[in-house]
Amino acid sequence: MGSGQVTDWQGKNVTVAGLGVSGIPAAKVLHARGANVTVVNDGDDARARAQAAELEALGITVRLGDGATLPEGTELIVTAPGWKPDKPLFAAAHEAGVPVWGDVELAWRLRGPDAAPWLAVTGTNGKTTTVQMLAAILEAAGLRTAAVGNIGVSLLDVVLGEEQYDVLAVELSSYQLHWAPSLRAHSAAVLNLAPDHLDWHGSMEAYARDKGRIYEGNRVACVYNVADKATEDLVREADVEEGCRAIGFTLGTPGPSQLGVVEGILVDRAFVENRQKNAQELAEVADVNPPAPHNIANALAAAALARAYGVPAKAVRDGLRAFTPDAHRIAHVADLDGVAYVDDSKATNTHAAQASLAAYESVVWIAGGLAKGAVFDELVAKSAERLRAVVLIGADRALIREALARHAPEVPVVDLDRTDTGAMLAAVQEAKRLAEPGDTVLLAPACASMDMFVNYNQRGDVFAEAVRELGAGA
Repeated sequence: MGSGQVTDWQGKNVTVAGLGVSGIPAAKVLHARGANVTVVNDGDDARARAQAAELEALGITVRLGDGATLPEGTELIVTAPGWKPDKPLFAAAHEAGVPVWGDVELAWRLRGPDAAPWLAVTGTNGKTTTVQMLAAILEAAGLRTAAVGNIGVSLLDVVLGEEQYDVLAVELSSYQLHWAPSLRAHSAAVLNLAPDHLDWHGSMEAYARDKGRIYEGNRVACVYNVADKATEDLVREADVEEGCRAIGFTLGTPGPSQLGVVEGILVDRAFVENRQKNAQELAEVADVNPPAPHNIANALAAAALARAYGVPAKAVRDGLRAFTPDAHRIAHVADLDGVAYVDDSKATNTHAAQASLAAYESVVWIAGGLAKGAVFDELVAKSAERLRAVVLIGADRALIREALARHAPEVPVVDLDRTDTGAMLAAVQEAKRLAEPGDTVLLAPACASMDMFVNYNQRGDVFAEAVRELGAGA
């Protein structure tokens, strides 16, 4: 099925792997284009049966409880991004020479001839914020754009929808990139790389390789993080179009072909004439909301992609000023008795928590939850000097307590052996007792939330509610 756009699906035998957010739209789109579609799904519960009935009414074949067998005659598999590469279905496909695409690959192939170019972003942390900042900057430049992809907006819907765009800001996960072999962005960024989803990818090398796919075939710029050499290595390994440039972003003074920070100003030494000598002021650090170091890095990456697309400096400033971060991302909740309370419930892994802790000088840290195989030694060692005290909650809190004993034995630790709904209020009360004026009480759990909460959003909401309750009783 080549590597270009596919226009004729009539009579093609396509197997869609997995019902759900991406599988159902993919099945409907391909069926509408004349393909013979069979959906295979591991689960066979009431929800899956209801979804199957909806598809079967359209004339789509659905096989529930059988996601392992390759249907006879299959010419292409379109998979949900979460399906692991080691599943028997994919081994059978490989054996039979059948290509496997994800929903992003399908969207890429279904684009029209005048489709909007993609400015793509991946990385272990910061993807959503960066893509939203990028969209805000593009909008400030008067461009028709949208933040799409892994951010929760289906690329299939956008590519096939009525609305016309000039350029798209696209968030891509490592899963999506694994199944997107022919994707070719206008420009792309890898923000950072830290161990994550290793159970899915099998190794850090495989995870990094999938992230690096975002640079393949880039036309204008491959944006990398100067502070994270692994991202620059991925640029070096990428096969890009002639003339495509490597563009770095740094929190320090930028060199030529970099964006960075000079005396509180975000500056561009990449997309200017005579970049050996010249620099273009883009915005002030104060224009970034919130101006935490890792968020300034996100802003620089977004600015680099926007500048690669030709956006003027003023639009970078205006877009950053207009941007409002999502809830639970270093969100300031309240100040009580000279202590700031900050909700970064979205910091669900050690890399994100470390970035969050680095934003504050003296922290009472609320941490813990489901570790998902993470180890906490590096996080604690790098953050120890900032810790006033630590309050631990959640199923795997002992792992963090042990790392604290090894690397920060002098830091007071409160270990709350509770997983009930009142545990967060107790944690906030303990944090208030331990905090001194000028401190920040920071919820940056470094863990997933599902041991105690529905998701990180609920965890952040409960934290904010506990802080407000504390303020009401003050």
